[in-house]
Amino acid sequence: MSNQQERVYNFSAGPSMLPLDVMQDIASQLTNYEGSGQSVMEMSHRSPEFEKIIREAEEDLREIMNIPDNYKVLFLQGGGTLQFAMVPLNLLRNSKKADYVVTGAWAQKAAAEAKKFGDIRIAGSSEEQNFTFIPKLKKEDFRTDADYVHITLNNTIYGTRFPELPETGDVPLVADMSSNILSEETDVNRFGLIYAGAQKNVGPAGVTIVIIREDLIGHAAKEVPTYLDYKIHADNGSMYNTPPCFGVYVAGQVFKKIKNTGGVAAMEKLNREKAEKLYRYIDESSLYSCPVAVEDRSLMNVVFVTGDKDLDKKFTSQSKEAGLVNLGGHRSIGGMRASIYNAMPMEGVDALIDFMKKFEAENK
Repeated sequence: MSNQQERVYNFSAGPSMLPLDVMQDIASQLTNYEGSGQSVMEMSHRSPEFEKIIREAEEDLREIMNIPDNYKVLFLQGGGTLQFAMVPLNLLRNSKKADYVVTGAWAQKAAAEAKKFGDIRIAGSSEEQNFTFIPKLKKEDFRTDADYVHITLNNTIYGTRFPELPETGDVPLVADMSSNILSEETDVNRFGLIYAGAQKNVGPAGVTIVIIREDLIGHAAKEVPTYLDYKIHADNGSMYNTPPCFGVYVAGQVFKKIKNTGGVAAMEKLNREKAEKLYRYIDESSLYSCPVAVEDRSLMNVVFVTGDKDLDKKFTSQSKEAGLVNLGGHRSIGGMRASIYNAMPMEGVDALIDFMKKFEAENK
């Protein structure tokens, strides 16, 4: 077993760090889960042991997110990307219209996919300014007869987040929360549907969480493939087919840790402290800068540049040697990006700032 000293600080945008104590506990039971004589990776998804795992995972997620009883919780596959199609296939049920707010590459992809299935309008976009801010939208900016409004709450590539939710009236709000679920408190009642790939704050890649209001289930057209109908999964307790069993198990262990360490409120407090400390250093630095509008800065993905592409490359190379890995910005924009999800400890942020100070002193 590697100890903490042998591990790097992983600033990857995803898959990303998981809590070390959770992984160690999972490792201790990897070949013999709770005396069952088998690994969760090899047990039947119809077994009493796994039925307990998935039931407790849902119960714990409901508790820590305060999910109302009139919402279904689904554990699916296909990542957030499959949800780009599942959402319109299930929710374009009346007018066949939907409004999308485009705040980054993933929001763009979601809108492009939805355009295959209905009348999709871009209600707001920050593309002209390289997605460095979140458009300020009013209820009047959305069509009253739209079947839903879609937003991407946190933008991993560009380092922005919605500081507050747009008001959509009676139109259901749909949110991609892949990179910020469980990082801050969320009023689930504000949404018709939430979806999130697990590989940022929850667990390994392979599990996708969908939280959907019951009245939005059951409207898929008959020609929609069976697996892409939310009702099929809701009616079968996320086990219409074999679910990503091990991923659900890891997610459930993370939910338990959050529940036992102060809940999402405690995670939000720590995440704000981490982000504020890092942004404060960047803003006070004479070498680094953050291009994102201050009020829209992400708590999860901190982007910054030196203003010199060669120096940026030198930074990412030397930081890796220092045990700070995956700090390169997305290939589409370059620069640097520190993803500081729930599992990134304050010590990791401190280590990054110490390295940034040393690098700045050596490269003035």
